[in-house]
Amino acid sequence: MLLSSSPPLSSRGKVLVDGDIVAYRAAYSSDDGNEIDTQIKIDKLIDWIVRNCCYSSEVEDFEVYLTGDGNFRYDIATSYPYKGNRSVREKPKYLGYARWYLQDNYSAILSSDEEADDLIGIASSVEGPSCVVASIDKDMLQLPCYHFNFRTNVWQQVSEFEGLSFFYEQILTGDRADNIVGLHRVGPVKAKKILAECETEEDLWNAVVEAYDGNIERVVENARLLWLRREEGQLWQPPQEEPEQSKQDTGQD
Repeated sequence: MLLSSSPPLSSRGKVLVDGDIVAYRAAYSSDDGNEIDTQIKIDKLIDWIVRNCCYSSEVEDFEVYLTGDGNFRYDIATSYPYKGNRSVREKPKYLGYARWYLQDNYSAILSSDEEADDLIGIASSVEGPSCVVASIDKDMLQLPCYHFNFRTNVWQQVSEFEGLSFFYEQILTGDRADNIVGLHRVGPVKAKKILAECETEEDLWNAVVEAYDGNIERVVENARLLWLRREEGQLWQPPQEEPEQSKQDTGQD
């Protein structure tokens, strides 16, 4: 849900900063300059996030996350190579320096065999719905909490079911940026229509499996590639139907 204004400070918890985006944007914008320019860009970006999201710049109010070595998703992707569509292109000259600076000056946390997005997902699960994810990455909208887009200055608040619905929409559409292939000619609008009548995660799951003509393996593969972890080492599992006897005991049809 888009918010017309920033949420009250008293309702916000820890701020979780997408350091990969901060590092890349700072390095890219200072490509014609030097390391000092990169440093200044990072400081300005972090300061902007802190002033918009935090009470203060104290370390305990925000954490920065960076992607390190390895990624379990490369082993999961069997239909299409994970990120296999990315051309080899030269990275910004000072990207390595930007990453070092975030670790040295902002105690950025480095992931191992997973992405910074997963660390943010895990932290958001620990912190709860009052935390703020500061990023420009739409994939983060899986996470049920506050979201601050530091490029557009837009605030959103995502509920548990909104986050789940967005995740299942992603399974339908895929993610071109990471070479996760969804259904042919299914974009966000059509995905929303497919899931429009769903009220539970089981409904979402069944609707997606039906849209894939029962190809559960493809659905599970895409889901595991797209899911942001909520606990260490997590591998996404499909929802389990509630046993019929349990439904009867609770008065459900």
